[in-house]
Amino acid sequence: MSVPSPRRPSGQAEHRSRDAAVTAQFGDSSAASGYAAAYEGWEPATRYFLSRLHVVNESLRSCAGGDLLDVGCGPGMLVHHLLDTRPGDFHITACDRSAEMIEAVARRVGDADRVRLSVARIEDMPFPDRSFDAVLAMGVLEYADIRRALDEMSRVIRPGGLVVVTILNSRSPYRLFEWCIYWPALRVLGRVERLLGVPVHRCHGAPKSGIRAVSSRRLRRLLRDAGLHPEDTVFYDLTAWLPPLDKVMRRRFRRWRSHPETTVSRRTLRWLGSGYLITARPAATAPRSQPGQQLPAPAPSHL
Repeated sequence: MSVPSPRRPSGQAEHRSRDAAVTAQFGDSSAASGYAAAYEGWEPATRYFLSRLHVVNESLRSCAGGDLLDVGCGPGMLVHHLLDTRPGDFHITACDRSAEMIEAVARRVGDADRVRLSVARIEDMPFPDRSFDAVLAMGVLEYADIRRALDEMSRVIRPGGLVVVTILNSRSPYRLFEWCIYWPALRVLGRVERLLGVPVHRCHGAPKSGIRAVSSRRLRRLLRDAGLHPEDTVFYDLTAWLPPLDKVMRRRFRRWRSHPETTVSRRTLRWLGSGYLITARPAATAPRSQPGQQLPAPAPSHL
């Protein structure tokens, strides 16, 4: 039996550490309000979210309506957007591992009777097989066990349904620089500032995120392994500016807000996208649970 190296945590220990980082990042009310606020203003996160919203909108054009699951819904920005832009088209289930995020969704959508709320992880969703005509996972796979998450999405999608996933592009110059240079530099700077007596709340830093992103090629392979056939891949939030310079440039050049179509690519400039989206549909041989093994439907949980 192999023994984990003392210098590296075991897989289980690494999973617990990553899970704790994700919980710390999204597990309180301030995280929910901060996430929602990131859709406004001129920050790098604003452009990222608006560019992503544009490609999600485009991908949903092929879906006439029906039962839609937004898993990893955060504070409900997409849910609210769909209620505004496509009223009556969807019966929406908003699902997130964070109860605080679901409470934020409840506040955002009010008493909308076409929205059901559920607190659950994407790897273990409390929905029966073939429950949804569309399943969206926006920015959640990089924080989850991707194989288990895709298996669950494949289980709950109906034949002919649409699956839409977005994830950070681990091969973009922006993400490589952010993760490998910029964030580590901020952590080192913060440690130096604390040694010099700078108050903690004024020190630089970057919290551990728990992010584990994969390439588009690998994600398409994982989708096929889960019984989902990839149809389209589009890269969004194209940017050649690296942090922290991107904060200045995105305020200076603002066309991205009124013309989000200029921030996406499927071909030449796709490598500049800081995130990407893949649409998929169930393959004819998609694995399903046997009759009598369906999970029970969740009780309504409007918080």
